[in-house]
Amino acid sequence: MTTLTEPPVATAAAEHGSREPGRRKPTASDLVVVLAVLAVVALGLTTDRFVTVANAKAIVTSASLVGIAALGLTLVMIGGSAVSLAISQTVAAVGMIFLSAQSLGLVPALVLAIVGGAAITALQGAVVGYAAANPVVLTIAASFAITGIATGVSGGSSVSASGRGYDHLNATPGGLALSVYVLIALVVVVEWVLRRTRFGRTLYLVGENRPAARAAGMAVGRTTAVAWAIAGALFAVTAAFTAAFNTSANVNLGGTLTFDAIAAVLAGGTPISGGRGSAVRTLAGAVLIAAVSDILLLRGYSTGVQVMVKGLIVLFVVVIVHVRTKGRHA
Repeated sequence: MTTLTEPPVATAAAEHGSREPGRRKPTASDLVVVLAVLAVVALGLTTDRFVTVANAKAIVTSASLVGIAALGLTLVMIGGSAVSLAISQTVAAVGMIFLSAQSLGLVPALVLAIVGGAAITALQGAVVGYAAANPVVLTIAASFAITGIATGVSGGSSVSASGRGYDHLNATPGGLALSVYVLIALVVVVEWVLRRTRFGRTLYLVGENRPAARAAGMAVGRTTAVAWAIAGALFAVTAAFTAAFNTSANVNLGGTLTFDAIAAVLAGGTPISGGRGSAVRTLAGAVLIAAVSDILLLRGYSTGVQVMVKGLIVLFVVVIVHVRTKGRHA
């Protein structure tokens, strides 16, 4: 039996041409995104109190909480695993863990939260990667299971902090929330991982063509599980900041985070079909979604209307991507 000396990633990459994984030429959908940004800017300029320093800080703070979770979801989508519909429930459960562990100190509580978030999500990723389970159906089931367990353990009550270490996460160095700096740092790290590491290149190739990746001998199951584990760790970071801000946590802590994160990733141009996307584009999408929510809030629209508008944005982007993909394969 001969030994395979050429790395599977290099072999698969050669089959797909010399382009860098995840890179693509500007398309009509990119123009649509640019026009959407211009429309949001124009609408913002006509909205009272939108163009203020305080409001700008509020937008980037909101974008940071959604953006950190969206970075995790970006990895899931790039790997071709569609979406996770258990983000809000994971954040709620991990937030409860984080606050209940405050008596151990901030760092141990953060470690427990990150390990918990990574484990919860990695388990789902392993089932998707190794057993080829439908990620949408799986994560719907997982969301019910997580909520049920969290409710049973907490007795349906809110969990209060057992210490004050979490106060450090509410710091505002330079007048900006700490979560903003963390988001920027994580964007740099995730982008580097995607572009410069073997794992990142493999993730793009797995997302682009999973059967071909398996045929090339790639560790599809392991790559998927690791991507989901990293996503879970990022969900946990969001959970820690959210729980610290609220000072208590219950099963409703995550709110609409699942849909906000999906909207941010899709608005950034990462397709559900996988194989493309970047952390930087997700950052832009998170800021765009936060700005839209802010404009609607300043104009007096209810939470229901805000969710509806974000849903329409997601639908519009998905349709544009679908039409472009269909045209490319026609």
